[in-house]
Amino acid sequence: MSEATIREALDAADGISEAETEFTDVEILCIDCHHDFVWTAGEQAFFRDKKLTNPPKRCKPCKKLKNERLAAIERAQETGVRQRIEVAAECARCQSMTTVPFYPSQGRPVYCRACYLEITAAPNGHQPGN
Repeated sequence: MSEATIREALDAADGISEAETEFTDVEILCIDCHHDFVWTAGEQAFFRDKKLTNPPKRCKPCKKLKNERLAAIERAQETGVRQRIEVAAECARCQSMTTVPFYPSQGRPVYCRACYLEITAAPNGHQPGN
């Protein structure tokens, strides 16, 4: 379901008691793992009750991982000790799983070592064949 459709459903339910409205489960694409997850009717009612206007972007496992990353960053800042990290990610070019020593930014491509070396070896950093 598109974000606009989800927003319309939330707007339509705004100001209507829970007894008057029945939400239906909605499938949303997780921005981290790119798998569909279900935003249940109960979760939608919770969002409405808390006046949250944006639907969730991440599935529960990815949200938990994000919170753990944020907590690790906060701990590192408090203690001043830099911690070495290894984050699993999918290569944007060949779709193989790889690990990177940083937390990928949302929407920015991550490459495995082989693809990264090919891209950086190409003139002007452009991908071969493009």
